[in-house]
Amino acid sequence: MRALDQASDNELIRSFQDGDTGAFEALTLRYKDKVFSSILFFVKDSYLAEDLFQDVFIKIIDTLQNKRYTEEGKFLPWALRIAHNLCVDYFRKVKRTPAIKTSDNKDIFEIIQLTEEGPDARIMQGESHERVRLMLDLLPEEQREIIVLRHYANLSFKEIAQITNCSINTALGRMRYGLINLRKMMVEKQIAL
Repeated sequence: MRALDQASDNELIRSFQDGDTGAFEALTLRYKDKVFSSILFFVKDSYLAEDLFQDVFIKIIDTLQNKRYTEEGKFLPWALRIAHNLCVDYFRKVKRTPAIKTSDNKDIFEIIQLTEEGPDARIMQGESHERVRLMLDLLPEEQREIIVLRHYANLSFKEIAQITNCSINTALGRMRYGLINLRKMMVEKQIAL
């Protein structure tokens, strides 16, 4: 076999699966800058990017060691997709409340008209926010992803279009349809608009 730095990605993966940790090190060195840069571009925080970068490679190691990796595509796009998904998952877990706007540009949580007068009101507000998060999970993935990136990550539509490999108009359309679907779900769940 050729030297590790000359080996193909698939050769390095097979070598790693056969127990050669140097093969994984070569694969990591080959792509670490691109994976880290994509995470940093997404989260805009170097400390968070380092944590997520480690999580990406832990997930890659686990998948490769358990021989669940399929060689359908190239390694780098697969690794970047894992990074992208972990970033999106991170923003879903962030405790900030999304500022979802209705079609008439009003914040959904202002429309719900909850007050923060006491503990019971805060509990009710938390439950309403949780219902919106659960409804987000019911949206088609493309719409949910755009809403999460826009409202949790505060990304511009240009950044979202680059990350999701679609045009700005497509991202805007997905956002529009996602918000329309959220409103329909709210009406169905009898949340006053």
